[in-house]
Amino acid sequence: MATDFERQSWQREMLNFKGVKSLFILEGNVNDKYPDVVDGGLQFSELAEVVRGLFEDANGSVEYNVAYFDPIQLFSSSMGNVDCKRLVSLAHDEASKNDDRMMEANACIADGRQAYATEQSSLPSYGEVIRSMLRLKYNDNPDGGTEAKPLCVIVNMASRLLASSTGLMPDETQFFLNLYLGASKARLINRTAVNTLILVTDNVRNLPVWFIEENPFLRTITLPHPDRDMREAYIQSKFGFGEALSDSDDRAVRRFIDTTDGMSVKELEGLQRMYQRDMQNPEASIEAILPKLVDVYKYGFRENKWQQMFEKLEEDPEAKIKRRVKGQDEAVEKAVTVLKRSVMGLSGATHSSGSKPKGVLFLSGPTGTGKTEIVKAITELLFGDERSMLRFDMSEYGAENSDQKLFGAPPGYVGYAEGGQLTNAVKANPFSVVLFDEIEKAAPSIMDKFLQILEDGRLTDGQGNTVYFSETVIFFTSNIGFSKIEIDAQGNEVRNTIAPNTPYNEICERVRTEMDREFKPEFLGRIGDNVVIFNFIDDAVALQILNSKIDAVNRNVHKAQPDITVEATDAARELLHSIAMTDAVKAKGGRGIGNLVESGYLNGLSDFLFEHRAEWRGRPGMVARAVPQGEGDDAHIAFELVPGSMGGDWR
Repeated sequence: MATDFERQSWQREMLNFKGVKSLFILEGNVNDKYPDVVDGGLQFSELAEVVRGLFEDANGSVEYNVAYFDPIQLFSSSMGNVDCKRLVSLAHDEASKNDDRMMEANACIADGRQAYATEQSSLPSYGEVIRSMLRLKYNDNPDGGTEAKPLCVIVNMASRLLASSTGLMPDETQFFLNLYLGASKARLINRTAVNTLILVTDNVRNLPVWFIEENPFLRTITLPHPDRDMREAYIQSKFGFGEALSDSDDRAVRRFIDTTDGMSVKELEGLQRMYQRDMQNPEASIEAILPKLVDVYKYGFRENKWQQMFEKLEEDPEAKIKRRVKGQDEAVEKAVTVLKRSVMGLSGATHSSGSKPKGVLFLSGPTGTGKTEIVKAITELLFGDERSMLRFDMSEYGAENSDQKLFGAPPGYVGYAEGGQLTNAVKANPFSVVLFDEIEKAAPSIMDKFLQILEDGRLTDGQGNTVYFSETVIFFTSNIGFSKIEIDAQGNEVRNTIAPNTPYNEICERVRTEMDREFKPEFLGRIGDNVVIFNFIDDAVALQILNSKIDAVNRNVHKAQPDITVEATDAARELLHSIAMTDAVKAKGGRGIGNLVESGYLNGLSDFLFEHRAEWRGRPGMVARAVPQGEGDDAHIAFELVPGSMGGDWR
């Protein structure tokens, strides 16, 4: 059998508590295969076979007899090592000694294998049989002559015996009561071991809460997905790479092992079959096939869109983004660095995991400073259309159980069939820019899910499907630290905001302090240094934004009405700029400037063009010129119609 070094931690834990606890629950990655050593060779076996091997192993402990039960085969010899017909009969005899209720066991045939059930074939009867088995002093030799061995009963798919973990039906309650009583009164054999019940379920929370909590006989063990060493052992033993690999092939194999992070052994089996099929091509090579294999398995196609992004990032991507995002050079530079790292396949290069998201950035800043705009600009740069961005406003996901809207409701709950809004979107388009806006407003349960996404690049939705985020770039935006609600001395709620003229270093200090207070260390640790703090818009940037919005208005007017062009004089622009620098507008950033252009420029232009439409329609070349009018608080923008001379600002 396997040595301690070869066994996984969960296997060693079972051996440590074998003979001590009478009840185990195995949860987590229970539908996979697991490493074992059989006849001196490494083998990957089903869970029931591995567990049976642990309890049959007499090396340093007592050897057990093992019986098996599941909702389909019932009491079966297929995964055990005992005569189930005789065992059920003995359980009947044991029950007749201790219970008023008499049980009779009938043999039946299921799927060509010998299985045994109670005559009544009801759930409580199965529970009574298992309860009685745990009381037995079982000797696997019908004629005696050997010492009795302790008995281990494995119940597979335990949670599938229930319609729901809450609101149990009477027969379901009786079944688990029998299991509880059986474990609590399990027979001690030869003073060294105890009859043992093992329940296998994908999630311990799917079992009754009262059965799990404060149960002194219970040991719950979680089975993890294969770690790197286990994946390497499987890949090296099953893929048949051979002993002498070239340096390039060796690098491809090591990278392949990293990119399979989070995959099960059964998924690796699928990869192995795909690899063997592709290697039948005479021109195939390890270096050519392995990098594409995981993408094909996860997403169904070979084209990796990140490898197609080189050309888009070669022609000064910073300049393209800065045309839309003014005055936030640090954010632009950091975002472009993340994108370049992504297309080079170097995301997560400092980690052993090869499945982290392509990039992560946390953008914090005052409202209207370009946080969302930079994400739109990046999406347009990569995919040609800013609407390709997946945007989720987290203010809509602050309520309890709102995580079900994003990730899907569990079985039995409303909305299960629809899946989750986020998981559905990423499943349909795995190569995406994903924006979580106002992240500080998300429910705590959602933040916990983000930990898995940022660390492992994958998530299991409510329907049990694995959704991969390893090809996404993820942005979080927040105005944390810039504005918060506080209670004053009189007990009233007041909004405490940072003044626009606050020094940038003080802004950064306050933001990071608030982030430490608001978010868990685990979340901040996964974000790392990828935090960009936006500053308030200064005078020069405000003028750039103002001019870009005025020019956009002028262009759009000429597109809609080709007979007229619009121009804004320098004096008109200076007037609007002076208004944009007032505290009321400046505090709202670029959004405030946009509102100013709409109310102080576009609305007046629309009224003017409508009232003077008879004078310019049908006369191409006429110009509506914006000029300042009035003084002090009465200063505003007015328009006048003149023959075209300057060509307008619409280009």
